[in-house]
Amino acid sequence: MGIIMTNKTAIINDTICAIATPQGMGGIAVARVSGPQAIEVVSRRWKGKSLDQMPSHTVHLGHVTDSAGQVLDQVVLTLYRGPHSFTGEDVVEIACHGSRWIQQQLIISLIDAGCRAATGGEFTRRAFAAGRMDLAEAEAVADVIAAQSQAAHRVAMNQMRGHFSHELQQLREQLLHFVALIELELDFSEEDVTFAQRSEVIDLAQHMRDVIHRLTSSFHTGDAIRNGLPVAIVGQTNAGKSTLLNALLHDDRALVSDIHGTTRDVIEDTITLQGTLLRFIDTAGIRQSDDAVEAMGIERSFRKLDEAQIVLWVIDATTPVADITTFSKQIVPHCTGKHIVAVVNKTDLAPATSIDAALSTILPEGSQVVAISAHRRDDVARLEQCIVKVAAMPQIDEDAVIVTNVRHYEALSHAEQALDRALAALHDGLSGDLIGQDIREVLHHLGTITGEITTHDILGEIFAHFCVGK
Repeated sequence: MGIIMTNKTAIINDTICAIATPQGMGGIAVARVSGPQAIEVVSRRWKGKSLDQMPSHTVHLGHVTDSAGQVLDQVVLTLYRGPHSFTGEDVVEIACHGSRWIQQQLIISLIDAGCRAATGGEFTRRAFAAGRMDLAEAEAVADVIAAQSQAAHRVAMNQMRGHFSHELQQLREQLLHFVALIELELDFSEEDVTFAQRSEVIDLAQHMRDVIHRLTSSFHTGDAIRNGLPVAIVGQTNAGKSTLLNALLHDDRALVSDIHGTTRDVIEDTITLQGTLLRFIDTAGIRQSDDAVEAMGIERSFRKLDEAQIVLWVIDATTPVADITTFSKQIVPHCTGKHIVAVVNKTDLAPATSIDAALSTILPEGSQVVAISAHRRDDVARLEQCIVKVAAMPQIDEDAVIVTNVRHYEALSHAEQALDRALAALHDGLSGDLIGQDIREVLHHLGTITGEITTHDILGEIFAHFCVGK
């Protein structure tokens, strides 16, 4: 097994294999083989036309054998010759029948023939190392696979197609031009020569800062698109929060009981409503409790309330107005800047009109009120429509660049801070060498996003979260 060093990382120069389709039994399964000996290794287990002279991007029908030489299955084989393949290496994909036993025996046979079992994300990592994609595009591969909504899929596809990387490359070119102007100013500082007015340099720095700020600001939306808009379900004990969660999910996800304090921990699950991915968080009922475990759950409820963008305040329609008013003083202060939907529950037991007047004085301006019976599923669809309307997720254009990755967000935030320092130095008339240092820091942070600057540990952490076979 040879190791080749590149400016990006060490590439283990052997041949790897894995099942590229999901685990389990299905109509077909696909085994993927990549590496310098991919064609040679597969040929040892192949019964059909010789692969040696077959051109790239061709499909062949034949049989594969197990390690004992016995025919294992009739398969369809697709041949890709490097560098015109996903990994940039020779790649062979074998579509076999989806029996778990066949899949297992095929991988064992390929390993015995000279392959090594691939680790998570190793095929994509090789594509990155071969220059087939940069690191941001490679990470988008995992996002495409994990996309749970149309918006998440569109954003990930845009990133995988290089829209985000292209924007970063334009920034990089502008930054290099900026550094060149500053260095020329330094080289001729004792000469009566001016290459650019400070105002022009300031305008360029401000433009770059605005672009980076736009990208960092998009993370708020991007995180909601990727992981689901957080919707906290809060209220007093036995108000019907868990029943509501089950009604929204159309599943008995949470334990329901008439006993107060049944939910003692946070329960989360996601659903997609009209293309919007929502992450519902059922919290422990908020009340004074001497139970240590319940108290911990209530503390977590407040933390999740602070994190949420939408708050579903579930109110038992039979609750006295005085109790509702008292309870509102506990949660409303935590809802600044959030959308509140007051869900008046148990309308099968009492009319919602009995507390409507009180809610109009308690709720912040712009809050919504929806009356339902979660137990009977009455008007739950109307509540769903209200949630989607309140969520108001933006439409994603084909060329939209939205940051969804927390690693990218952190790098961009550091870059923005460095640009802020450079702008302040420019306005204060400080020396160009100090300004140049800040701009080089910006270049460094942008380089960590695309992989121009990286370490083996960072790559290992990123690709470890990929599925095996991709």
